[in-house]
Amino acid sequence: MPVEERGTARWALDFFLLLFLLTLALLPPIAEWHKQVILLLIGLFQLLETRLIAKFPQRGPAYAVLIKIGLATLLLSHTAAGADADADVSINSSYYPIYYVPVMTAAMYFGPWSTLLWTALTSAAYLSFLPPVLRQLKLQQIELVPGWKAELTLRIAFFFLVGMIVNRFVMRYRAENRRFQLLAEDLTVANENLKKAQAEARRAERLAALGQLSAGLAHEIRNPLGVIKGSAEILNQKLSASDALAKELSSYIYTEVNRLSGLVSRFLDFARPSRLVLRPVELPQLLEKALKSVSEQQATNRVTIKRDYASQVPPVMVDEQLCDQVFTNLINNAWEAMGEQGGELSIRVQPRDSGMRHEVIVEIEDTGPGIPADLREQIFNPFFTTKKSGVGLGLAIVTKIVDAHGGTVRVRSETGHGACFQVCFPQTANMPATQEKEMHLK
Repeated sequence: MPVEERGTARWALDFFLLLFLLTLALLPPIAEWHKQVILLLIGLFQLLETRLIAKFPQRGPAYAVLIKIGLATLLLSHTAAGADADADVSINSSYYPIYYVPVMTAAMYFGPWSTLLWTALTSAAYLSFLPPVLRQLKLQQIELVPGWKAELTLRIAFFFLVGMIVNRFVMRYRAENRRFQLLAEDLTVANENLKKAQAEARRAERLAALGQLSAGLAHEIRNPLGVIKGSAEILNQKLSASDALAKELSSYIYTEVNRLSGLVSRFLDFARPSRLVLRPVELPQLLEKALKSVSEQQATNRVTIKRDYASQVPPVMVDEQLCDQVFTNLINNAWEAMGEQGGELSIRVQPRDSGMRHEVIVEIEDTGPGIPADLREQIFNPFFTTKKSGVGLGLAIVTKIVDAHGGTVRVRSETGHGACFQVCFPQTANMPATQEKEMHLK
């Protein structure tokens, strides 16, 4: 039994054992200094036993039992009792209960079968005094006390009885201790999950309020933007070609209004509920479509694309249009993260079975500068961005779409070693291919 499991009761065990040794020391023969020294050694070893176990975790318990058997045997050899002054009958010593010490030690450290073996070894050490005594008494023609065999058998039986009783309580203590440890671990996990759920609930409340505000604000902005855009178009058409400055200014107005209109549309994409129409889609084909779209829009062509698609990827029930937006956004972010110098863009698709959950995993990994550790959780928050011209809604919309599909988005990154975004979609291949399902983004 490990020392840490015995820690709470160790002081009590040491106290009662030392009290037991003190009682033996006060029994006759008190003047026998060998006996007192051996009892002192047993007491000191009991106090230092935990250090031995700590130094030899695997073999320490066996060493402890063997040392105590040796000291108990040595004690009996110096506390002999005989039928007369010439007879040295160590096996008849009244100090034989000292063998309970190694028996109980074995019961504390080992299981039932090992306890039986150690008790048998202890009994053998005690019985090792019997053959010399029998030879000595035979030569001196001395008879042992009648019934000595029954008494000796009873002593040995009590060794086994005490060992198994102590071991039973120890095993029960171990089981209870293990049960409480598992319960504590479960409570710790439950507490962590509760904290995460509370944090998610607070975040959802903030996002809901922010979404309502964004939707209302976007609607209020879109109407005057439409008027400004229409007026700029009319003004541009009415202006003569000679008035170049006015024509240039009207073009600026038109361009900036279009930019603001696009920004408002992104606000609305994030804020308003969208209908999710599910159809069976081959994700590799959807990724290829997003790759083609991004590569045509990006100015740099110094990006090497590495594809790793599993041979048999089951179709996934997703909204094709929204998932195309997810992959386009993630691939575009990876492309921009590598900058003008380019790099390697790795795209992997593979199915994964984890217990009762069957998923398809999409990983998009770049060789850019990576994401600092303190920003990895914030990048999914709305309006958080590290780009000079960004508004911080891209990854928030990605997370919202994937969550609506029952999937998850995770990121792995080391500063200076790129970033890997992992998107997990649950497999629903058992649904009919023609079935469509509609749901609202929360």
